[in-house]
Parts: sequence; structure tokens; C-alpha cells
Amino acid sequence: MAISQVSPGLYLSGLDPALNLSVLSSRNITLIINASGLEDVSYPQLDGLLVLHIPVQDQPHAPLRRHFDPVAERIHQNRSGGTLVHCTAGRSRSPALIMAYLMRFEGLSLRQAHEVLLARRPFVRPNAGFWRQLMDYERTLFGRNTVRMARTTVGVLPEALEDSEDAAYCVNV
Repeated sequence: MAISQVSPGLYLSGLDPALNLSVLSSRNITLIINASGLEDVSYPQLDGLLVLHIPVQDQPHAPLRRHFDPVAERIHQNRSGGTLVHCTAGRSRSPALIMAYLMRFEGLSLRQAHEVLLARRPFVRPNAGFWRQLMDYERTLFGRNTVRMARTTVGVLPEALEDSEDAAYCVNV
């Protein structure tokens, strides 16, 4: 599971690429957002490297929503180089934080933000609780939702809404 470029200067990964000096330096990473839940991470020594630790476990009840705005603002304000957002595997916490950023600062809907991430990292799978928090955030930002939670044979999954209620597809299958 390598590093994935979401947009110019914004990257998503699991823990291993975040610890690799050549990965960080070749992408001019100056800000790391560590959403792994691990506090004692030893990053390579790079001049000007800042690390923001987000202490959230990958559990549906974990309050990731409280970090959406501060993380999005830090990503947006990082003008000195690239930003790497990582968690343990780069599948749940870090993609959720990046989707919040894309909604807030790029004006994308939640569905569009998810599609952008899937195109660059096909195995992103935020947990159901993070999806609900992202849906609440989307409603706060835009006054509407483009994703809903739906019961399926494999459990409750997020479902992307089209213009009409009856045109939908599952986003997390």
C-alpha cells in the first residue's frame, strides 16, 4: 500500500510510507497529519517538517468529526510544501479527513470527494461511523446530502444518491 496523490501537494498513505525519508523528501512533504492513533511515531529528520497528531481510533463511535475543520484548515494553510495524511493502513481515518478537506476547501460534495479518493486509492473504506460524521459535515456545509446509509445484505453501507432518491449505488462494496 503505497502513497497516493490525491491532488497537487496532497497525499494519502498508511504508516509505512510516512516513515520513509525518500518518499517524504521526493514529494517535498512539510506537513504530516498522523491519524494512526499511534503517538510514539519516529518520523525521518527533515528540515521544516511539522507533524499534527490526531488521536482517534478507527472505531465507528470515535469522534473524528471534531477534527474535520482543524485538519482541513492546516492542509489548506500549508503553503511550504506537500501534506501527507496517514493512518495505519490509509483506508478509513485518513481518507475521511481528506474527504472533509475536499468538501470544505475544494467545494466537492461528499460523493464527489469519495469518487476522487477511489480513483486514486481504490481500497479506501471509512467505517460506518465516519461515514455518518461525514454526512453530517456535508449537511452542515451544503445543507444537503449526496450519500445516505442503507441496509444491505452485508450490513449498513453508504449509498451515493443521484438527483432522485431511487437512483443510487453503493459506494463501499
